[in-house]
Amino acid sequence: MSTPVVEPEPRPTPQLPPGSPTLMPQLKSPGLAFFLSFLFPGIGQVYNGQPAKALIFFTAFVAAFYTMIQFGPLPWVFFLPFVILYNLVDAWRTAALINARGTAAADLESPVESPAWGVGLIGLGALFLLNNLGWLDLARVARYWPVLLIAAGGAVLYRSFQKKEKGSDVQL
Repeated sequence: MSTPVVEPEPRPTPQLPPGSPTLMPQLKSPGLAFFLSFLFPGIGQVYNGQPAKALIFFTAFVAAFYTMIQFGPLPWVFFLPFVILYNLVDAWRTAALINARGTAAADLESPVESPAWGVGLIGLGALFLLNNLGWLDLARVARYWPVLLIAAGGAVLYRSFQKKEKGSDVQL
């Protein structure tokens, strides 16, 4: 004789408490960011949620006009298209990067902007203030503008070598 197999009664599945609604990231349109930056430098960065960067682009745009008027067109005339084109590319690229993020709630937090933006604004404002107060004559300093290019190139090289020493791939 065999003993009958008793199957356990199915238990009801416990109900989970209602969860918080899933937050979806706000996708940004790279085309719209580009178009807004084309209309006025910095507006695309505001659209992307980067007001400090927008202020830098706006300040650089105004500074380009100011230096062309104050010191003559050369070499400052080359600064204006650089600011405009970099502004457009940055707006497009940042919107595309925002869209490439995951959908986790941690990814929704905007990245901390570099302190270099704040330092750049303070430095540029201090230069213009000193010029307006008559303590610094930017017309005399203007002939040394290539030193800024040399310093920027040196900074890029330094960071490149630092990354190479840490083992990350550096592409030239």
